Amino acid sequence: MTEALSQALSVFSRLNELSDGLQHAAKLASSTLRTGHKLLICGNGGSACEAQHLAGELAGRYKQDRRALAAISLNSDGAVLTCIGNDYRFEDVFARQIEAIGQRGDLLVVFTTSGQSPNILRALESAKSLGIASLAFLGRDGGAAIYLATHALVVPHHDTARIQEAHQFLLHCLMDEIEKELT
Repeated sequence: MTEALSQALSVFSRLNELSDGLQHAAKLASSTLRTGHKLLICGNGGSACEAQHLAGELAGRYKQDRRALAAISLNSDGAVLTCIGNDYRFEDVFARQIEAIGQRGDLLVVFTTSGQSPNILRALESAKSLGIASLAFLGRDGGAAIYLATHALVVPHHDTARIQEAHQFLLHCLMDEIEKELT
């Protein structure tokens, strides 16, 4: 536990470096929601949980009572995921959904600690081809996703658990700013 705590403290001590990027991300998300558009959110594994968490905070309630905000977690519908994965490829599970329900003015939000997940890369490519902006929560060096995303927040660490902990913190900071902007 001592080593994990030391690493976590080290990671969190550097998150202030992402302050300007987080402000930009919050303005991007707030503008999307203010204009009646939606956030399409996705990730794999633990990052899928982060996607669901963000969608829940937006559509439900975070700290303040406010109107519901349009957000969809693309990794939440097992029937859709298995249909696309079976009929096409697992790499297409998010891209196909973006093609189905994404519209110019929406915002794609992805969570990936490696920045290399093929289905996340395909999602970013799909969004880009449709003129949909994207926000990527990344780790390590950002991987290939950093070059596809409109905006990226990169936690510069190699350990998946520490990156996900930082993503959760950043997600909550993003929600603080969104609620400040829209309430």
